[in-house]
Amino acid sequence: MEEKIVLLVEDNPDDVALTIRAFEKSRISNKIVIAEDGVEALDYIFRRGKFENREPKELPSVVLLDLKLPKLDGFDVLKAIRENELTKFLPVVILTSSKEEQDIIRGYKNGANSYIRKPVDFDSFFDAVKTLGLYWLILNEPPNINNKI
Repeated sequence: MEEKIVLLVEDNPDDVALTIRAFEKSRISNKIVIAEDGVEALDYIFRRGKFENREPKELPSVVLLDLKLPKLDGFDVLKAIRENELTKFLPVVILTSSKEEQDIIRGYKNGANSYIRKPVDFDSFFDAVKTLGLYWLILNEPPNINNKI
């Protein structure tokens, strides 16, 4: 069975560390690739720049996407993923601190699979990440698409 990869698109090092810790504490040992901005996320997904030699089979099983990112925001990343025939079904979970209703609507309108607000306290965040990991990495059945990016 192939290892399922999580692409965490997050520019805040504290949130990155917290997410990794929550995965570890939940005993979810999947590989987590970190992209610190929207451009780096798309470079990883589409095998460009420093990721041009990424194995095609290392396409993430799920993308955890913050909205407020440097260089290219989360909405533009989501749009680029959905516009590409090879990645349009890639699960994308918006994981953000934004509580703005227009962000929720825009996220779903642009093809997000889920929208999760980052809880403030660690225990709640831990529970959210554990549930997220169990669902998207174990329970979810993605379509069997032969990605050749």
